[in-house]
Amino acid sequence: MFSRKLKELYSRHLNRIVRDRSSPQGAKISIGGRAFLNFASNDYLGLANHPELIDAAEAAMRDFGLGSGASRLLSGGSILHKKLEDTIAKIKGTEAARIFNSGHAANTGIIPSLAGEEDIIFSDELNHASIVDGCRLSKAKTLVYRHRDTTHLGKLMEKASAESCRWGKGRYIVVTDTVFSMDGDIAPLKEIHDLCAKHKALLYIDDAHGTGVIGDGKGALAHFSILPKPWIIQMGTFSNALGSYGGFATGSKEVIKWITNSSRSFLFSTALPPCIVAASLKSLEIIGKRPYLVEKLWQNRNRLIRSLAGRGYPAVGETPIIPLRIGDIDKTLAASRYLYKKGIYVPAIRPPTVKEPRLRITVTAAHSAEDIDSLVHALSGM
Repeated sequence: MFSRKLKELYSRHLNRIVRDRSSPQGAKISIGGRAFLNFASNDYLGLANHPELIDAAEAAMRDFGLGSGASRLLSGGSILHKKLEDTIAKIKGTEAARIFNSGHAANTGIIPSLAGEEDIIFSDELNHASIVDGCRLSKAKTLVYRHRDTTHLGKLMEKASAESCRWGKGRYIVVTDTVFSMDGDIAPLKEIHDLCAKHKALLYIDDAHGTGVIGDGKGALAHFSILPKPWIIQMGTFSNALGSYGGFATGSKEVIKWITNSSRSFLFSTALPPCIVAASLKSLEIIGKRPYLVEKLWQNRNRLIRSLAGRGYPAVGETPIIPLRIGDIDKTLAASRYLYKKGIYVPAIRPPTVKEPRLRITVTAAHSAEDIDSLVHALSGM
């Protein structure tokens, strides 16, 4: 049925291979009985296999069982779900929060609930695929601005205002990742915030790779010293730096009430298992009590950047996500295979995920100095 399309993928070296671990997530993993240094994980703070998260999940299973059995609006929720929402809202400085089953479910559920056919969405061209899907599902007119280009964004917003008779007089919504997952750069949020204030637009930020990483772990608004406002919606995940699973949205009580009543991915999904929610709560507690985890993450990131620069690799990316662009698809695949033979796991990232192939290296707080030096040494031998 799909043989022709599959052959085309293989001929262009764009076919994907799934490699499954036989070990916990961490700085060192096992694949196919072999040990690897893992530089491909979003577990930035090294919490995915933390014993306190495991203990919290086990305790919640004893108290609440495993499955939720229904959506939150039926009988699927627990007091842990409410506690997690109150906790993440407090950390993000907002009135309320709602948790979702994943970051993807959050974006594809929330964006269509905020925007409709009369509205205009302004979206960064390198936004995550789940944002793109959410914009499409919303049926709003979506205008794509050049990556991190606030001048272009401002011009699009001015044009939309000038041509409101043709484009409609609906709501304006600017949607952006805070930390871009494939390039590791940070959105110019202060300038975007000011444009939204000028044009009375909603600002929707995807802080999936910012939460637990920037702003002393509190995320992008804290990083830029921007105070939460009723017209800012912060989305994020528990799946990356927090080492657990699930997504969330925080904002004003009014916005969260509307999302609760209109987001299809929340309304029609079985709730997250209480054990997962308990692990997320424990993760937030650990980060609050141990700020040195975020500090260690940035120490490791800076060590790797300096070492790469010393070996002739340009220092790219502003965060622990470090893309190495080393040529075309074939060269990138060859580099990934070379590292794999050396016991270092860094998959090649290719179109359509990105336009330009690259090795996407992610460093975590769990890596040792020796781990980082081993990666740099291996890269030097390519």
